[in-house]
Amino acid sequence: MKGNTRSIDCDGKPYNRFFLVTVLLVGTFCVVANHTAITTALPGIMRDFHIDADTGQWLTSGFLLMNGIMIPVTGMLMHRISSKKLYMAAMLIFLSGTLLAVSAPNFPALLIGRLIQAVATGIMIPLMQTILLLVFPKKKRGMAMGLDGLVLASARVIGPTGAGLIIDHFNWRILFCTFIPFALLAAFLAPTAMRKIVPLERKSIDFVSLALSTLGFGGLLYGFSSVGHHGWSSPVVITGLTIGAISLIGFIYRELTIDNPMLNLRVFRSPLFSLSVVVGGTLMVVMFGGELVLPLYIQNVRGGSAFFSGLVMLPGAVVMGLMSPLSGIIFDKIGIRKLAVTGMGLLTLGTIPFVFLTMSTQLGTIIVLYAVRFLGISMVMMPMTTAGMNTLPDTLMSDGTAVTNTIRTIIGSIGTAILISVMSDVTKNELPEKSMYGSDPALFHLLKTDAALSGVNAAFLVAIGFCVLTWALTFFINENRHIARSTR
Repeated sequence: MKGNTRSIDCDGKPYNRFFLVTVLLVGTFCVVANHTAITTALPGIMRDFHIDADTGQWLTSGFLLMNGIMIPVTGMLMHRISSKKLYMAAMLIFLSGTLLAVSAPNFPALLIGRLIQAVATGIMIPLMQTILLLVFPKKKRGMAMGLDGLVLASARVIGPTGAGLIIDHFNWRILFCTFIPFALLAAFLAPTAMRKIVPLERKSIDFVSLALSTLGFGGLLYGFSSVGHHGWSSPVVITGLTIGAISLIGFIYRELTIDNPMLNLRVFRSPLFSLSVVVGGTLMVVMFGGELVLPLYIQNVRGGSAFFSGLVMLPGAVVMGLMSPLSGIIFDKIGIRKLAVTGMGLLTLGTIPFVFLTMSTQLGTIIVLYAVRFLGISMVMMPMTTAGMNTLPDTLMSDGTAVTNTIRTIIGSIGTAILISVMSDVTKNELPEKSMYGSDPALFHLLKTDAALSGVNAAFLVAIGFCVLTWALTFFINENRHIARSTR
């Protein structure tokens, strides 16, 4: 590094670090805002295509699954393709998926468009994190990852709220159109801004590992996602979970025994890194699950608009955006343990009241509690990731980001599917008999609303389980302060 903004790339050429980081974050904002926007758009999409929550949630869980499949592939691609070309490819892939989503004539076409978008996201997020960790020294990595958190939080501010505003006045197709200018801008600036940051080497793609990981993670996700339709004892669920578990065991064995693994699982030799991956995964469950369930409560149970459900979640995203850089600075000064324990405590305590939501719960209370949840998340997510990555040498940085994002995303997708399945299962079990609609339609609608509310409460109860588990894990952080100080 030379100077504040001028740095040297792998070819020995100077570049403007500020410009590179800015363009990198613009592209990341685009793909993440697209992902978060679906939370408030989902109820409208469900109505347009006449699908239920179990089917609709595949727009999120399927997105996360494809994202998770692509992340380890990206870990290898970063060593074979220059950062500039990889970034531009991600933006073009995102544009193609967006155009398909805009013109989708049915739900399968929309899902395919989302999966193509997820390919781009699976490239962008590990590419961004790897570059940020390499262009900043260790003593400033907390701040760098704070920028990452700020962009992710900003996407959560604009995505759901902007989506609600657009959907209330237009429809969800126009929503996808709004991301096209951002992607075009990022692709236009990339040739000038991006540089070769990750050293290149010959590293082939192991297609056997790719197949095993796809079957493993896909089988588990499909099994958990099918619970709402078929029940836990269904052959469909059992078969999916069995295939997923066997394939995943095979994948892990292969990655530990071949010379050039798709995912370098040896990074788990670092206890703090291992803990950071698990904590990050459970945080994703609680965060994504809440973002999906709360709009369904606001719109389907309370009868609010899409824009209003986005507004309810807005303060929480703003809090996360403001706190993420600050949490990074605090981490650089005091380390991770106190931040993680405090943040998980806030998240757990802020989630408990959502189990007791009713039709008359004050919306102001919901807004405050949701903001408390995101305050806790902002204190844990990026600092915990940075703490884990700081235990790895620079030569394993791309492997570390690939493993972190893959496992975290897969846990998040499977956990979100579990939450939605529980919500759907409880709702269906409490639905009144259809014959009641003819004899007493008012009572039928009342009981139907109560059933949906019970499903929401049950989903948040499962989320509390994830919160408590993660909070307990943070007490096992054994932070070596001497090593931490030496990195600053």
